[in-house]
Amino acid sequence: MDRTHQPESPTRPGNTVVLSIDCLKGSSKSDEWSGDMLQTGDIVEEIRIGSGPGSAVFKAPFKGGKAWLQKVLHNSYRNKDTSIVVRVRRGSHDLSDLSACIVHNDSAGKKQYMLRSIDDPNYTVGFSDRTESDCLGIQESRGSRMVEALVRAKLQDGYVSYPWEKRMQEALPISGSSSFLSVLFLPKASAYGRAGSRYNDLEDTLARANAWLSCSQANGVPIVFMNIQTESLLTKISGETASATVNTTSLSDLSNLANASLYGFEDYHGVDIGVVRAVRLWYAPLGVELPLEIKLRDDDTKLGFSISRTEEGFIYVSSVTDHDDESAPAARSGLSSLYRDAAKASRRLVVSRVGSQKVLPWMVSSTGAIRCYDTVSLSQKLSLHRHAKVSIVLHVILWDSSATAAFSSPPRSSTHLLFSNETLDSMEFSGLREALPPRQVGDRQVMPLADDEDVYRFERENAGNASFKFQEIPFTNESL
Repeated sequence: MDRTHQPESPTRPGNTVVLSIDCLKGSSKSDEWSGDMLQTGDIVEEIRIGSGPGSAVFKAPFKGGKAWLQKVLHNSYRNKDTSIVVRVRRGSHDLSDLSACIVHNDSAGKKQYMLRSIDDPNYTVGFSDRTESDCLGIQESRGSRMVEALVRAKLQDGYVSYPWEKRMQEALPISGSSSFLSVLFLPKASAYGRAGSRYNDLEDTLARANAWLSCSQANGVPIVFMNIQTESLLTKISGETASATVNTTSLSDLSNLANASLYGFEDYHGVDIGVVRAVRLWYAPLGVELPLEIKLRDDDTKLGFSISRTEEGFIYVSSVTDHDDESAPAARSGLSSLYRDAAKASRRLVVSRVGSQKVLPWMVSSTGAIRCYDTVSLSQKLSLHRHAKVSIVLHVILWDSSATAAFSSPPRSSTHLLFSNETLDSMEFSGLREALPPRQVGDRQVMPLADDEDVYRFERENAGNASFKFQEIPFTNESL
């Protein structure tokens, strides 16, 4: 039904009291200041509460203004009739409608209500009593108010939950393991040099990282440089070491830290804290990390391949043996084919993971020793896989993404292939001939004996303070 209320006669038309809009909370949409949205100063012309034939329609002028309207909104809210449409006038002729619902306005007090837009729940409006001239003045100041709102607007931040476990299982190529590869280089302990210097400077650490990467690439490891950064590692220092380090007691000392590998400061308790500046080298596969599943049968007596380790700490397939019956696990899985392709491309077939565990070098100590995985323990684990008939999943680093085609349909051959000096004599290896040292059995690698005895002999040089030397370790079968 329609309800019309007449206001008291004003002394001047510009002083007529009207019901106007107050914008309480802005829209999250870009059209907040467009003509489709109600704005502060708009004059209410019509209010429709409810829908259908039984809706209540109120038209201007509204006797009682805001106080009367709050009573109407309270009764409608109590009767659970919260649907409302408000028509407003902007200027002399422009009209705009807002479809909303009646909600509590807790900040205004008890039994106070406001309207929330149905199209955008973030947009809420209230009502105020103003003179018509004040409303027209507010409408004319729309441009300046927009600028003021722009100045006051602040970006909001917050925390959102994220299904980390699910994403780590589904989104990563290797479930639960990252594809980021890096090596951390600690500054090398200085045996001589300037007095008071215990570690070589930062430039020396960077140079060793550069040399490690260059030699790895020259030795056929298919990796590329990605990034390099310094990392600060805290340690406790005392005595001569503390007095020899650069101290950061004032801003003037900062210039001395540019190339220092170790500097110190005192904490609140007077304890000398040392900051070691290590270097982290980030690298990536030249192609991709390809997973190979080596399935085992009951009649398998050997895996058909051998592994070795480069001077830089990379595990690689050093040889494969293809049988006439093409039944070796290495041949069935495509490992033999990839090995041949790597030899043709002058690359090592580097093993990056066994299962989900990375087997790449990950740190260089202050003594200069590279921390990497031992080929002896790795060979023993692979042999246990064969004895237990449990499939082996190896990830190998490819030099070209197109090399995966060879894995899809790997050719078979009965030729015994070996990444040896004879192979390096070919044209493709001529550029790397000097960089690749002669491969010798027992030098950081695992190789089967030539007489096919059920015995392996392993030998490796010292790494840091730990020395590995294995001899006459019996296995059930003579090779992997």
